[in-house]
Amino acid sequence: MKVLVLNGPNLNLLGEREPAVYGRTTLAEIDRDLKKLAKSLRVSLRSYQRNGEGELLDILHKQRNWADGLLINPGAYTHYSYALRDGIASVALPAIEIHLSDIRKREPFRRKSVIRDVCIGRVMGKGPDGYGEALKLLLKKIRS
Repeated sequence: MKVLVLNGPNLNLLGEREPAVYGRTTLAEIDRDLKKLAKSLRVSLRSYQRNGEGELLDILHKQRNWADGLLINPGAYTHYSYALRDGIASVALPAIEIHLSDIRKREPFRRKSVIRDVCIGRVMGKGPDGYGEALKLLLKKIRS
């Protein structure tokens, strides 16, 4: 099983960016822990973070034939990127949407996800542990 992990804008600043909301764990630490879990589950992982919408789409397109599934934390693109939504739909990979915080409990503009309907599940409000939970959920849904 091969899983592509995409992280959107500002997630490179995890650990220092709004720690009251996102915690002190860095994206490198999340990546390290997720790769350990993936290895134990016999999953190959490729993980990327980009701030640009087009860059995320380019990676998604390039990796579409390699990956069996997608974990995506689109960051702010969650709320308005129809291009990212259409990209996920176009590659037809089973996808899990991830958010460190629970977007349903955030500011009104953050409560809407335009990518939700092209994902087979979502994990929110679990902090860094949400990535591992999302990987397990993806594998369960793909294998069932």
